[in-house]
Amino acid sequence: MTVQATARILEGAPIAEEILARVRADVADFTQSQGHPPGLTVVVCGSSAPSMVYLDRILKACATVGIDGRMVHVTGDDPDTQSRELAAALRALSADDEVSGIIVQMPLPAGIGIKVVIDAIDPAKDIDGIHPLNAGRLRLGFEGFVPATAHATLEMLERSGVQIAGAEAVVVGRSPVVGMPVAFMLAKTGATVTVCHSRTRDIGAHTRQADIVVVAAGHPGLVTGAMLKPGAVVIDVGINVVDGHLVGDVDMASAREVAGAIAPVPGGVGPLTNALLLAHLARAAQRQAAERSAVTARGTE
Repeated sequence: MTVQATARILEGAPIAEEILARVRADVADFTQSQGHPPGLTVVVCGSSAPSMVYLDRILKACATVGIDGRMVHVTGDDPDTQSRELAAALRALSADDEVSGIIVQMPLPAGIGIKVVIDAIDPAKDIDGIHPLNAGRLRLGFEGFVPATAHATLEMLERSGVQIAGAEAVVVGRSPVVGMPVAFMLAKTGATVTVCHSRTRDIGAHTRQADIVVVAAGHPGLVTGAMLKPGAVVIDVGINVVDGHLVGDVDMASAREVAGAIAPVPGGVGPLTNALLLAHLARAAQRQAAERSAVTARGTE
């Protein structure tokens, strides 16, 4: 990799616009054939500031491409009540033919386990890939819905001309919705992957050997320039609010003096994540409509 005086900034917006142009066309075709637009429902349980920023942007993006984006709030006063209301909301949305996709605000509030979501959501509408059926398909290399942020990370690398096959890659963070899916996708694409986490003794010892570093730990400033190999490609996936500003997990000031390229926060993976989530939604809507048509056809035979 070529070492530069300052890192090339990898912007998500131009790639996102290309994806959204296709989504607009797919949504228009779906709306014309089905008589209603595909629907995305965001289920909110709690009030995490970073995730609310993300969800608001998704709903605004829905409006720009013709998707019916809605938000459902779960308002129970205690974890048990919230869990029941969350499960009931997800079951109702899963049974609604005009809802093509569902995403749930993460992280869930304390006292509410992910099992509540898994037990209630239809995997066919799980467009952010948290259901075990979709996660299992990713792990085994089959087609399914993958977490949009993980998908955006790979899309950013590939569209930026980064050589993944044969590269040494380090993923900092092992969450089931970002870190581990990214690791699986990188490995599938041919990288040699190391996953670091809170129990890793010396994260820098690993990242300094990496051609590709993906940081998704939720700790602002966790990775600095001193922890990077000169010329490395860095994808910052962290979402943190510090003093009212959205920041990532990478110390941008020091990292850009060492890295060859960086996807920053904001402006990097974020716009691409939103665009890909809507692309997942359009694909889910098309599949569900095709399945309903097939059922109808069988019923008339």
